[in-house]
Amino acid sequence: MQIPVLIEPIPRNRFRATSGDPLRLETEGGSRDEAVRKIRDLLERRIAAGAELVEIDVTSSEHPLAGFAGMLRDEPLLDAWREARAEYRSEKEAEGAAP
Repeated sequence: MQIPVLIEPIPRNRFRATSGDPLRLETEGGSRDEAVRKIRDLLERRIAAGAELVEIDVTSSEHPLAGFAGMLRDEPLLDAWREARAEYRSEKEAEGAAP
């Protein structure tokens, strides 16, 4: 697993390494490598004490509109609507074909 770490120079020729939430850690060192090593050490100590880093996938098992599928299946006006729509489409296509 990789986590982003911000490394920035600070006064007196030092460097600060900071990770973001939920792993909010911050260290300082005399070099970039030292600052990163220290943040890695802090994280390893937390893991050794029982903390865990895991990745999870958050997905819905059902499409958000799935509950509406087929809701007009037994609607008595549905056939009449389909016929009216087909008739309208035929009229518009005929108008477009005329010179």
